[in-house]
Amino acid sequence: MKASINKIETFGLVDGPGIRTVIFFQECKLRCKFCHNPESWCKKENNITVDELLKKIKRSKPYFQNNGGVTLSGGEPILQKDFLIELCKKLKEENIHIALDTAGIGEDNYEELLKYIDLVLLDVKHYNKDGFLDITQTNNFDKFLKFIKQVNKSKKEVWIRQVIIPNYNDNYEYLKKLSNFIKNNIQNVTKIELLPFHTMAFEKYKKLNIKNPLENIEAMNKEDCLKLEEYITKELFKNE
Repeated sequence: MKASINKIETFGLVDGPGIRTVIFFQECKLRCKFCHNPESWCKKENNITVDELLKKIKRSKPYFQNNGGVTLSGGEPILQKDFLIELCKKLKEENIHIALDTAGIGEDNYEELLKYIDLVLLDVKHYNKDGFLDITQTNNFDKFLKFIKQVNKSKKEVWIRQVIIPNYNDNYEYLKKLSNFIKNNIQNVTKIELLPFHTMAFEKYKKLNIKNPLENIEAMNKEDCLKLEEYITKELFKNE
């Protein structure tokens, strides 16, 4: 069995706890306006086997220590679910922590895959159907909700991730509604990360000849984004 991989990042520090090897799988069904990996949208030729990928991961295992591990990212990794299951089985044999970075839009049944996942990094695009359609340019909100139900059933730890875009969702009213959506729908949430929108991918859009819907938007101020993150963190966990 082979998978289509875009790239492998070693010593990753921002996609889960500790030092991590981050595997970026090729293909995604969403077309998020803020996407910084448009080169990963379309699936390409399968280019690596489970054993080949495992061998590459094991080279970094000494650096994982107590809280590092592997993060399955993309693109959208769950579109290659069968490969992930086989890879995760072998990672668990090596006692390696596994984080799944996903928007939840793939196939339908994730029960077996989630057995092997230690942490779900859940990319929330919006808290309602209209907003989801606007930002992802796809009508997949109901599919996202179905994925959430399966994650809840699995009782896995969840970190929420949300990209913050200037003049779009960089305000307390939006974050209050997002907080309510999370509290009412997503269980076992232990952390929320607000990711500031950046313009580093703009050159990719030009090279790929893809229309950039946010080409006139400036990068989100990191300090302002941190203040918003502090606000929503208090909102989410104030009763704990």
